[in-house]
Amino acid sequence: MRRTFLASALILAGPVWAILPMASAQADAVSDFYTGPGKQMKMIIRSAPGGGYDQYARLLARFMGKHIPGTPSILPVNMPGGGGIVAANYVAKIAPRDGSILTMVSQGLTVDQALGLNPSFQADLREFNWVGNMSNSSQVLAVWHTSKTKTLEDARNRETLIGSTGAGSISTQLPVIYNNLLGTKFKIIAGYGDGKDVDLAMEREEVEGRGANPWVSYQAQTPRFITDKLIIPLIQAGLVKDLPNVPFLKEMARRPEDQPVLDFMSKAIAVGRPVATTPGVPADRVAALRKAFDATLKDPEFIKEAETQRAEINAMSGAELAQIINEVISAPPAVLAQVKKALESKDVQEDLPKKN
Repeated sequence: MRRTFLASALILAGPVWAILPMASAQADAVSDFYTGPGKQMKMIIRSAPGGGYDQYARLLARFMGKHIPGTPSILPVNMPGGGGIVAANYVAKIAPRDGSILTMVSQGLTVDQALGLNPSFQADLREFNWVGNMSNSSQVLAVWHTSKTKTLEDARNRETLIGSTGAGSISTQLPVIYNNLLGTKFKIIAGYGDGKDVDLAMEREEVEGRGANPWVSYQAQTPRFITDKLIIPLIQAGLVKDLPNVPFLKEMARRPEDQPVLDFMSKAIAVGRPVATTPGVPADRVAALRKAFDATLKDPEFIKEAETQRAEINAMSGAELAQIINEVISAPPAVLAQVKKALESKDVQEDLPKKN
């Protein structure tokens, strides 16, 4: 019996020991790719320096390299334009498909693809290899304190000039939804390059408010807007209610048939600050990048720096993120038709207001 037991144990153990060299070889192959003199990755950033996307992308790029086998450096590269469409198209169509590229995709592009809103958007986000999500904070429409619009009800009664960052951005999509389903009268100026430009336009009173920005980004990027009461939040959207006393989109359906649209947009907003690498990357490198992302967000030095920058971190794994993106893009045709209709608008213009 003892001989039989030992023989069985050796037979069972055989495949395990055979697997270990294979796993080691895969790890070595990943490390070999990312190792070498001057080996460098790139983080493609969909906006100009200084905004929320730029802050989160640079924060991740600063710490993630040390958790990738081979410890490559990660170079931030700003590529603004089209509400994130320029950067997404580059990553999908031009960038090397080898795991050397990371990007933080514009939050509104999942909706854009699901509905086929912009012919210039040529990427298929389902083909991206999703690494993880850094934050799922709610998006807030806020107005400057000098605006005559102080409440959502005021926004239903008077035209309010709102700045946004392009047709593909959530800062354009959400105000259109508010107009069509909640009865507001926002006039949307979509010609600004990035969020910083909209903030400056608010301060100059070229526009009265900003179409969408995570509340945590205001806390991190422009905290004086909050502490000095320079902005007034009118409505928030997403799956997370950051401001208890500010109207929440999911709870505001005026008709039962509108609820699927509000649920769809709220789920799309949960995409938050999504990080991906290009399509076509070998599976072992994708796995390594996902593991490095998870480790980075638990790194004490990263956490300390995020706290210093007031950058809210609420992590989501790459697999979870991919599932949400696929669910949004693959929503039932009837729901997509409703959302598309709700996003039709004559209230969006690209031309910026003339300066006095």
